[in-house]
Amino acid sequence: MPAELPIDDVLGDIRRAYDASNRLVLAAPPGAGKTTRVPLDLLASRVLGDGKLLLLEPRRLAARGAAQRMASQLDEPVGQTVGLSTRLERKVSARTRIEVVTDGLFVRRLLSDPEISGVSCVVFDEVHERSLNVDLGLALCLEVQEALRPELRLLLMSATLETGKIRSRIGGEIINSEGRAYPVETRYSGRPSGHLEPHMASVIRRAHSAGQGSILAFLPGAREIRRTVDLLENTDLPTDTDVYPLFGALPPAEQDAAVQPAAPGRRKIVLATDIAESAITIEGVSTVVDSGLVRVPTYDAGGRASRLVTERASLASVDQRRGRAGRTGPGICYRLWDEAETRGLTPETTPELLRADLSGLVLSLAEWGERDPANLTWLDPPPEGRFAAGREQLVALGALGADGSLTDRGRDMARLPMAPNLAALIASADTPPDRALGAEIAALLSERGLGGNAVDLSTRLQRFRNESSHRAKAMQRQARTWGDGAKPGGDPALRLAQAWPHSIAKRRAGKIGQFLTAGGTAVSLAEDDPLAQADWIVVAEAMGGAKGARASLAAPISEADVLRACPPKVVEVAGFDPDTGKFTARRTQRIGAIELSHQPLPKPSGEAARQALLSAVSEHGWQSFAAEDVVASTVARLSFAACHGAEVPAWTASDLANSAGEWLLPEGAGSAIPKPGDIRAALKAYLGWEASQALDAAAPETLPLPSGRAAPIDYIDEKAPLVIARVQEVYSATVHPCIGQARVPVTLSLTSPAKREVALTSDLPGFWTGGYLDMAKDMRASYPKHDWPTDPATAKPHEGRTKARLGK
Repeated sequence: MPAELPIDDVLGDIRRAYDASNRLVLAAPPGAGKTTRVPLDLLASRVLGDGKLLLLEPRRLAARGAAQRMASQLDEPVGQTVGLSTRLERKVSARTRIEVVTDGLFVRRLLSDPEISGVSCVVFDEVHERSLNVDLGLALCLEVQEALRPELRLLLMSATLETGKIRSRIGGEIINSEGRAYPVETRYSGRPSGHLEPHMASVIRRAHSAGQGSILAFLPGAREIRRTVDLLENTDLPTDTDVYPLFGALPPAEQDAAVQPAAPGRRKIVLATDIAESAITIEGVSTVVDSGLVRVPTYDAGGRASRLVTERASLASVDQRRGRAGRTGPGICYRLWDEAETRGLTPETTPELLRADLSGLVLSLAEWGERDPANLTWLDPPPEGRFAAGREQLVALGALGADGSLTDRGRDMARLPMAPNLAALIASADTPPDRALGAEIAALLSERGLGGNAVDLSTRLQRFRNESSHRAKAMQRQARTWGDGAKPGGDPALRLAQAWPHSIAKRRAGKIGQFLTAGGTAVSLAEDDPLAQADWIVVAEAMGGAKGARASLAAPISEADVLRACPPKVVEVAGFDPDTGKFTARRTQRIGAIELSHQPLPKPSGEAARQALLSAVSEHGWQSFAAEDVVASTVARLSFAACHGAEVPAWTASDLANSAGEWLLPEGAGSAIPKPGDIRAALKAYLGWEASQALDAAAPETLPLPSGRAAPIDYIDEKAPLVIARVQEVYSATVHPCIGQARVPVTLSLTSPAKREVALTSDLPGFWTGGYLDMAKDMRASYPKHDWPTDPATAKPHEGRTKARLGK
C-alpha cells in the first residue's frame, strides 16, 4: 500500500467535482502527490469511462519520472497501463489508459487530431510554470470542448494557490490541497563578489558541515552546474557524500541517479536547474542552497535560433525552492543574496507566452485554421506586437503568405516538431542532401549539449554524428526521419545562411571577434576562438543580452556564399538632424543591417525622408519638430477628459511617437517637415470626429474671459487646470469659471500689467471681496495709469490697457 500523501484528502472532492463541471482547477504544493495520485484515482474510480487520460508535463524528466512512479505503484513496467510519450521515447500499448506526454508533443497531436479521439480527460500538470505549449494546448482544448467534445474533461493542476485568475478565465471548480510542510530557516549569505560557482561551492561545503541529510542546490544552467561539480569534487568532501548534476540535457540514467534517494548511510548533493523547483521530487533533502538565478529563453527581434538570458528568479520560484527543504522535516535554506533584495523580486514568473518568440504559436494557429488569437480563450492573451512579429517572421521564412494563409512550405514546417526557424532549415532546402543536412543542424540546435561545446558548427556536427549516447542516437534517428532518409550533403554555413539570412554576420572593421548580424544585432566571439578573425560567419545560437550577445554556435562562410545565399539590395538611407533641420542621404548596397558600400546623394527621396523623420521622432522625441508643447498639451487634455468621464483614448507622448507613421507621416507623406500647427491638425484628425467632440466638451483648449479673449488652458494639473489672465480681463465675473460637463473649476493665475503673477485663486468672488482689496492698493501705486476699481465684480472688463488709452 503506498504511503499516505496530502493529496489523498481531496481525491473524493475531485471525483465529486466532475459531476458538476468538466473543468476543474487543483492547487497543491510540491510534494503533495498530485501528479501521480490524481490520474490513478480517476482511473480506478471509473471517472474516465472507457477513455484514456493524458497527463501533460512541461519537461521530459518530469514526464518520465511520473510515468515510472505510477507504473511502479501498479507493479507494472511503463508501457502497459501507464504509458510515456516524449520526443525521444515512446512506451505505449493497447493496454495504456494513462499516457504521460510532454506538452509540445500534445500540441502536435491535437493539431493532427482535433477531437483527440479516445481521450476522456486531459490533465495539465505544473500549470504555474506557464509554458507556452501549456497555454496554447489549453486554449485549443477549451475550443475542442466547446465545439466538438463537450464531454471532454479538463483538469489544471498548479503548485501554487494563486488559482483565482485561472478560474476567472476558464470557469469550473477550484479544489485546494494544503499539503504538508515543515518550518524552514532562511539564511542569507550575500551576493558573490566574483564568479558564482566558487561562492556556491563554499556555501554548500558550509551547509554540508552544519547539517544532516541531502542538499539540493539551484543554479541557472548546465555550465554553472558542471563548474560547481568540479569545484566540489576537487575538495575534501566526506567520503560518504555523492555529488550529482541535474539538468534537462543529461542522459536519462544520470537524471534518475540524481533524483533517487541517497543510499543507506550516504548523503547526496544535487546541483539542479529550476527543473527541480516543483516538477520533480528528490527525497531526503533537508537543505537548499539557492543562487536565486534562472536562465530563460528570451524573444529576439533579430530572429536567431535562440538567446538565453540569466536573470533573477521570481519570488514565487525562490519560495518554491525554499520549500523543498521542508518536505520531510525542519530544514534550512541558504540564499546567495542579501535579505533586502528579496523585496525587489518580481512576484510571479512571467509566462513564456508574454516574453517568447510567438512564431511557433502563430504557425500552430494557422494550421488550426485560426488567424486571430482573440477568438480563443487564454489565461493571458498573446501580446499583439509579439504576435504580429511572429507572423512577420513566418512570412519571411516562407511559411505564410502575405495574407496570413499557410503555404506549402508552412505545412511542411508545421509537421516538424520544432520551432519554425529550425523547421525552416529543413523545409527551405532545395535538394534531399540539403534537407538532410538541415535536419541534422535542427537536431543539434533543439537538444542542448549534443556534439560537445565547440563553437564551430562543422566540428559540432561531426562529433554529433559519431556520438553513441542514448540521447544522441535518438536525435540521429529523428534527424534521419526529418531528412526523409537522405544522406546529408552540402555546406552547413550555406544551409544556415539560406534559411536564416538575418543571422549572417560581418566582422566589424579592425575588431577581432566583434560582428554585426544582418538582423541588426551585435554578437561577439572570444578573441582566441578560431572563428574570431573570420570576415563572415553565420550565427546559429547566441547567449546573453541583445547588446552583448556571445555566439555559442556559428560557422564561417565566404563572401561569395554570402552573396549567393542573400543577394544584397540597393537601399536609400536618409537621416534628419533636428538641430539643423536638414536631411542627409546616401545610396547603399546592403544585406539587412550590414552595409557593403555607399555613395552620397544630394537629397533623399520622399519615402527615405519620411523614414528619417520617423527615426528622428523615435530617437529624439517631439523636440525634433519643436512640437513638445503641442503633444504635451493634447496628452494632458486627454488625461483630464478621461478622468472626468469622457470616452477618449489614453495616449502618451511615447505612444504618439511610436505611431507617428500612422497619423503624422503616413506612407506617401514625403519630405515635408511638419510644423506644430500641422501636428495639432493631424492629432485632431487621428482622434476622429466623435472623440474630438468629446475632448473639446470635457477639456476645451481655451476659456472665454469676460474681456472677450480666449485664454489657453494648461492641463498640467488634472485636478485644477490653470488659466493665466490679467486682472482686468476678469472684471465683472461674479462666478468662478468652470470647464467641461463636469464643471471643474479652473485655477486662475492673475497677473499685473507686466504679466507677473499677483494672485492665484480658485474662488474669484471670494477674491474680489478679500485679497483683491490689498492687492489693488499696491497695484495703484505701481501702475497708476491702469484701472483698479473698488468693486471689480461690477467693473467693465478689458485687456489691461491704460486709463488714457481707454479714454478715462
